[in-house]
Amino acid sequence: MSASQQSPEVYAAVKLGSALETAVKKHESGFHHLEGAKSKIHLEGLEETLFIPLLARAKMTREHNSFFSDPKSTELVEQVGYDFAKIDKMISGYLPLIFGARAKQFDDKIRAYITEHPRASVVNIGAGFDTTFYRIDNGTVRWYDLDLPAVIELRKKLIPETDRMQYIAKSLFDQSWCKDIENVENGVFIISCGVLAWFNEVQVKQFFLMLVDNFPDGEIVFDAASKLGTLISNYGLRRMGMKKTTAKWELRDANEMTKWYRRIRVIDQFPCFKNIPREAARGRSTKIWMDFVDKLKMYNVFYIQV
Repeated sequence: MSASQQSPEVYAAVKLGSALETAVKKHESGFHHLEGAKSKIHLEGLEETLFIPLLARAKMTREHNSFFSDPKSTELVEQVGYDFAKIDKMISGYLPLIFGARAKQFDDKIRAYITEHPRASVVNIGAGFDTTFYRIDNGTVRWYDLDLPAVIELRKKLIPETDRMQYIAKSLFDQSWCKDIENVENGVFIISCGVLAWFNEVQVKQFFLMLVDNFPDGEIVFDAASKLGTLISNYGLRRMGMKKTTAKWELRDANEMTKWYRRIRVIDQFPCFKNIPREAARGRSTKIWMDFVDKLKMYNVFYIQV
C-alpha cells in the first residue's frame, strides 16, 4: 500500500514507528546482565505485559532522571527472574519517557488527594509489579493492589503485604472486590494505569458502572490512548513478540463518558507530557517528539469522579 493510500493514522503510525526504531538503536540497555537469562516466570498474554512498565520505570531511574525516580522498580528487575531480553530493546530510546511521565502524573494526583484525605483507601487496579505505594506513602494511607490470582501470587513472593498494603486476587470485573475495601468513609481514590486499554468499550462501561454503584464520590485516575496511540502501542507489542495481546479501548475526551452515567464528572484531563520538563540534555529531537505526542493527544491522563 502506498503512502497516498494509507489513512492519516496508519501513515503517522508507520512514520513514528520508524523514528522509534531509530531511537532504540541509539540507546543501549542499562541491564545487559539480564539479557539471555533463563526466565523462571511463565506468564502469557495480558499478564505478561506487566513487565513492560516495570522495565521502563527501572530504566528511567537508572538514568538518574530529574523528574522521576523509582528505586523499587530497579530492585524488582534484578530479582524477578524474568527474561527481559525480548522487550529490552523496544523499551528504549523515547519509550521509557512515556511510562515515567505517566507514573509522575499519577503520583502527583494521588499525593494531592491524600494530602486532603490522609487516611484514604487507594485501590490500584491491575497492579502487576507497580510500585507506586513506595513513592507516595504518607504513613497513614490504606493501599490495595488488585490483580488476577496468578499475578498476585507472584507479587507476594517479591513484595510482601504489610498492615497498610494489601492484595486482592480478583478480576477488576469481579464486583466482590468492592466489598474488600475498608475505611471508605475516609475517601476512596482509584488508579488504573495502563489497564483499561486492553478491554473493549462494553467492558470498560461495565467497570465504571461498578464504581458508580459502589463508591459514590470516589475519584479515579486512569490513562488511555487515542486511535493513533493505540495503533502505535499494538505495533510495539508485535515487535516484542506479544502477538496475542491487543490494545482495544481508545479515548481522547473524557466528556464522552459523562454520557454513559450521569454521576460521572470530569475533574481533569491532559496529555501525558503536560508540565514534564523538556530537558536540554535529552536533545532537541526528544523535545520535538514529546511536543508531537502531546499535540496529537496520543497518550492522555484522565481524572474523574464517580
